[in-house]
Amino acid sequence: MNKTLRYLLIGVFAGVLLISIFSGGFAAGYLMQTTLPAAELLSGSAAPTPAPEMEAATPDELDVLFTPFWEAWQIIHDSYVDQPVDDLKLMQGAISGMLNSLGDQHTSYMDPHEFQQANSSIEGSYDGIGAWVDSTGDYLAIVSPMPGSPAEEAGLKPGDLVIAIDGEDMTGIDGDLVIRKVLGPAGTTVELTVHREGEAEPLIFEVTRAHIVVPSVEGEMLEDQIGYIHIYTFSTNTTPELRTAIQDLLDEGAQGLVVDFRNNGGGLLITAIQVASEFLPEGEVVLYENYGDGTLDTHKSIAGGLATEIPIIVLINEGSASASEVVAGALQDLERGELVGMTSYGKGSVQNWIPLNDDQGAVRVTIAKWMTPNDRTIHEIGLTPDVEVEITDADIEAERDTQLDKAIELLLEKIGAE
Repeated sequence: MNKTLRYLLIGVFAGVLLISIFSGGFAAGYLMQTTLPAAELLSGSAAPTPAPEMEAATPDELDVLFTPFWEAWQIIHDSYVDQPVDDLKLMQGAISGMLNSLGDQHTSYMDPHEFQQANSSIEGSYDGIGAWVDSTGDYLAIVSPMPGSPAEEAGLKPGDLVIAIDGEDMTGIDGDLVIRKVLGPAGTTVELTVHREGEAEPLIFEVTRAHIVVPSVEGEMLEDQIGYIHIYTFSTNTTPELRTAIQDLLDEGAQGLVVDFRNNGGGLLITAIQVASEFLPEGEVVLYENYGDGTLDTHKSIAGGLATEIPIIVLINEGSASASEVVAGALQDLERGELVGMTSYGKGSVQNWIPLNDDQGAVRVTIAKWMTPNDRTIHEIGLTPDVEVEITDADIEAERDTQLDKAIELLLEKIGAE
């Protein structure tokens, strides 16, 4: 299968793309030299920042407030049937419950194991099966297997729901815990039982884990001197890889570019600004950030973009989220390129991950909401494409990428009009 058709299969899942540890996505922050806050990410996570200094015991002014907590703690130790209880798990559960009570799906607690696994993704690689997943539903959902990954080779497909792992029922199990069960050393095997739409019975897959190198950017020259660039994530590697891809295509004589953000779940804020800057002249507003204290930050494009004048068309779909929506929204508002595809996911917030002292995990907290250059909020709304194109089941079966085809058609019209 050629690259274009392979991209089609990556881009067809009509659902939520939340990059996670299991998928090799960016569940932890990436440090980068920048004038922007290094802690800010748009994928629902952030670069570690120091934990605040806290007193070792409950502060005096909170004694009354925390009295019921310590009463409940003592009741568990005095009365719970299975003793001894695990105090560490009780503590971690209390933190999780506190953050969950805020009602924000992007504010949460990550225990030390999860945080360690997340930070292993900083290098853009991890040990697992190689699939983008959505952990927010009743079951862990496969958004898309990575090209050439064990997940793809085993036959997992977009939309598969993991209902059991190694024979253990995953009903009611938190998605992050399910992810941990899938992770494991390269060379080991995990059995996944999945529900697939249209199949009467569950399917069982034996998947051998491997060391997964997470793709960031890939490019190729299509017919009619159209360059195609697929941006998978917004990591520390994305900007240099993107610049290389753009320069290679320009050197090959590209007359226009299709920029594909389909199923791109986001990543670093600074990377989003850098990516947008490759297509925008210096000084254009990329996004605004609104903080809880009323502060408004304006982030503008920086100088040196390689593709600030060449015609572009941008592909988005239901899996385009967060940082990819930042860039797509800026390009749309500034009339730099039309959006083709389906309405994006709609994640309009920024998170910080703050490690707790003494390696006790990390707290992920939503710190701001962002808007496009035209003051549009996309949270839970998404970006509406200029030209809506749906990929049908028949298209998938025939390996037709109708969204890419439409983008090329519009791009050729643009080139011909110039």
